[in-house]
Amino acid sequence: MAGKKAQWLELFDENAVVHDPVGTSPHDPNGVGFRGKEEIARFWDLMIGKGNLVIAPVKRLPCGENIAAVAMTATNILDELKTYIDMVGIYEVNASGKIISLKVYWDINALRRQLAQAGAA
Repeated sequence: MAGKKAQWLELFDENAVVHDPVGTSPHDPNGVGFRGKEEIARFWDLMIGKGNLVIAPVKRLPCGENIAAVAMTATNILDELKTYIDMVGIYEVNASGKIISLKVYWDINALRRQLAQAGAA
């Protein structure tokens, strides 16, 4: 996904919200998510743009006309460090097909364990 920030941001409605992961995390300590394109761009810079992230969908489950659940695996390479995380994303789009809500569930402690094992924590 590296280098595709503008294209990725175009997928979102101006007032969209991203929770990734859902709940509190070091990059979202209050668990309120990233609201609006400016904040979503900041999320990209914090979480996506720093490494070489590849997200591979495993299974897509449409849940009506505007919502889908997607099981996926994220692989990220930053320098010599490589991490793998299983995730479930819940995407909600508006009538124009723009994402208005993205909630991604994943185990931040699994990532912490991988970082600790690699000596990067």
